Amino acid sequence: MTGDPPPHPAECFDEVFDAYFAEIHRYAAKRLGPDAAADIAAQTFLEAFRQRRRYDPERAGVRTWLYGIATKVVGRHQRTETRALRARSRLGPGRGAEEHTERVDARVSAEGLRGELTGAIAALPRGQRDVLLLVALADLSHDEVAAALGISYGTVGSRLSRARTTLRKALGGTNPMLTLEEQHG
Repeated sequence: MTGDPPPHPAECFDEVFDAYFAEIHRYAAKRLGPDAAADIAAQTFLEAFRQRRRYDPERAGVRTWLYGIATKVVGRHQRTETRALRARSRLGPGRGAEEHTERVDARVSAEGLRGELTGAIAALPRGQRDVLLLVALADLSHDEVAAALGISYGTVGSRLSRARTTLRKALGGTNPMLTLEEQHG
């Protein structure tokens, strides 16, 4: 992408799709796994297309708006996500995990999360999990998360703080962000 402002979805939805589909697909894959990613991304863009005339560039950028829609679509699949995270926490690292970890992208993903951390993420209330994963997986700022979810900046901070505190306790006092970096570094 260049320094040009992002296209307005009501005027040129095909450009919005081309610019952001892969990114939204990656976010969905990190949240629910690769099998659900295509459906989540497609549903996100279908809903965005239907809502394109209501998009307000004063409220949020196109990217942030799409993450908000994607998070709502993921929320409808929350049970699937929770089951997947809990299953991964029971599996733990498998044979060849060290070799695999070296090949895996350094970014946090639900596919790579293991053990207690995934169980703790699955146990978070939905609002806390959404904020945490938008920050960790989509690299959104607090302002962008607030705009994407339609909540205040302060609510983002408090949900993120509560999520980190819960995860830290679940990990026996270990900083969850350092644990994520160790798992994916």
